Order: sequence, then C-alpha cells, then structure tokens
Amino acid sequence: MEVRARAPGKIILTGEHAVVHGSTAVATSIDLYTYVFVHFSTPSDDGDLLTLQLKDTALEFSWPISRIKAAFPESVLSCTPTSCSVEVAKIIAALVEELDIPEAKIGIASGVSAFLWLYSSIQGFKPATVVVNSELPLGSGLGSSAAFCVALASALLAYTDSVSLDLSHQGWLSFTEKDLELVNKWAFEGEKIIHGKPSGIDNTVSSYGNIISFKSGNITRTKSTLTLKMLITNTKVGRNTKALVAGVGERMLRHPEIMAFVFSAVDSISKELTSILKSPTPDELSLTEKEEKIEELMEMNQGLLQSMGVSHATIETVLRTTLKYKLASKLTGAGGGGCVLTLLPTCILFIYLLSGTIVDKVIAELESCGFQCFIAGIGGGGVEVNFAMSS
Repeated sequence: MEVRARAPGKIILTGEHAVVHGSTAVATSIDLYTYVFVHFSTPSDDGDLLTLQLKDTALEFSWPISRIKAAFPESVLSCTPTSCSVEVAKIIAALVEELDIPEAKIGIASGVSAFLWLYSSIQGFKPATVVVNSELPLGSGLGSSAAFCVALASALLAYTDSVSLDLSHQGWLSFTEKDLELVNKWAFEGEKIIHGKPSGIDNTVSSYGNIISFKSGNITRTKSTLTLKMLITNTKVGRNTKALVAGVGERMLRHPEIMAFVFSAVDSISKELTSILKSPTPDELSLTEKEEKIEELMEMNQGLLQSMGVSHATIETVLRTTLKYKLASKLTGAGGGGCVLTLLPTCILFIYLLSGTIVDKVIAELESCGFQCFIAGIGGGGVEVNFAMSS
C-alpha cells in the first residue's frame, strides 16, 4: 500500500496583530493543499534509505537508515505526541547540516528537521520514499509549513494502529474527531521545530478545516453556511513577522488609549464576521446582504491594520487595483508584504465562470505588477488521506 495525504492552507480573515493584544481573530481553511506521498520500501540487508523529495524546490535528500540509527542514542518511536528534546534537536540539526542545502533554499532546513523528527517518532527506522508538493507558496502567510506537518503526520499515522480509517471506501478519507486530535498534536510538534513558539492556529485549521475563532489562547471551531471565494494575491514580498508584531506593540505603548480602541474595534469586527458566517442563508437576497457586510468588515479591518502600521506599498497597490473594480480587500497575516485577500461576490463569480471579464482583468493587472494570484474557496474540510495499491 501507498498513502497520500492532503492538508489545506489557511488565511486569517480578521484580527491579525490585535489578537496579540486580547482581541478575537478568525481563520479559515482554503482549498489549496500540500500533498505528501509515502511509499515504504521492503527492508533489505543493505542500501536501505529514507528519501525526502521536495518537488517544489527541486531538492531531494536521502539518509541511510543505518546512519539515522547510529545518530540517535535510542529509538524515539512514540505512541503519543512528544516534543523534540534539546539533545535530539542537536542530533537532527547535525543530520540536516550534512545535506549541504543551497544557500538560496536554506529556509527549508527547519522543515527537513521537522520531517526527520515526525518520521522517526511515528514510524521509527523504516526505509521509505516521501514525496512532497504544494499549491501553497512558501513563507507567504498561507500556512504552508503547518499544512506540510499536518499532511506528513496524517500519512505516517495512517500506517499505524493509532488511527482508525474505513478502508472499504475509495477516494479521499477523513479522520475521526479523536484521530484528528492526534494528527493535530503531532503536527504542532513539527510546527514547534519550524517556528519555535507557534500559536497552534495554523495546524488546527489545516487539521480540522472550516473556520476557527481564537482569543487569548482559546479556540472555537465553527462551520460556515456560506460558500465564499477569495482572490488571494501573493505580493512575493517577505516580511519579518517578529518585527511587525514588535512595531504594533511599540505603537500601543506610545498611544495606549487610542490603540485600545483600535483593538476593541477589531474584536467587534471578528465577532460580527463569525456571526454572519454561521447564520442561515435562506435566499439569494440574504446572501448578497451577507457578502456586502463581509466586504465592509474587511475594509474596516484593513483600515485598522493600516492604523497599526503594518501595511506596505505592495499591499496598497493591490488595494488600489481591486478598488477600481469595486472589490473589497485586506491584508492577511502579518502584513508588511505577504498576501492580500479580495472577496469575490457570488454575482461577480457567476459572471467570471461564464465569460471571465472582471476577475480576469483584476488578475491580469495584479500579475503585471509581478504578483501571484490564486482563487480559493474558504471554509472547506481539513486533512484527508487516500490509499492505493503499490505497483
């Protein structure tokens, strides 16, 4: 048997930065995925390898199983999600350093480390080939690292007795609620290796899908009654999240009363958005009214983000371009570059599916600026796996 897993990326709909200061934020899955394929090899007396192929960066790494066994003082195989110790982290770092990753792609080193930890912890010292490819651009704020960790953990756990999957069905299979909790916890351990102190939001969205609200460490999962599509524009400008968060904190210290009102307004926007997304939509008129309200909330949130000082010239270019076509946009994530969301109302989307026009023009204009555009549905399901007989 071979197994494939796919895990969705995520966007922040509202509440960026303000969530650090106690406000509610809302995140949702998007139907752009990271795929992980695992094929276990038959153990042999010699030549057993663990191979990782990263299709999007055209890189491939292999480790002799004997080398991995020799590196680890003892097996790290675990039935329950376990944090990587300092000692094992050093061992993994040494294994990654031996790979001689090109300087231009050194950013993937932490992801390779997470791979080695998750693989060794869940599957032990087995020879295999693991292939990864993704529809999510790296480092753009769309949750690519979390989707990788979730898809990898899912594919590896699918080969264990830790999860229960109904193999009588073909196609993509979903995990039970209990198994999703296990997948999510393992993925979070991978995220910790990549990011140090992640919030856990990205892996939770990727694992469970749908929509989550989070405030002061508390996560609430919600299902949307709306089928919404977003134009996601990747400005391709990298950003320093830590510096941007620090900048908002400094502005809070300089203008405490004003910024308190800003954060309170963001909290209200997030709560109203959640209410709209989960309330029934009986007819097309109600749908149109909801979309108009969502557009207004996005515009208001963007204005508040600008007042926090986290916008960027490229983000403003996207905002001006979409505004010409009467479309509402906002940055998503840390800001300072990264990605911008543009709601595609149902009426415009219907016309686009028939003959293109407005959306095609917007995309053409944005791409002429060197940006990268995607159209993605939001609020769909979480991670899934698919089994196939190996040839």
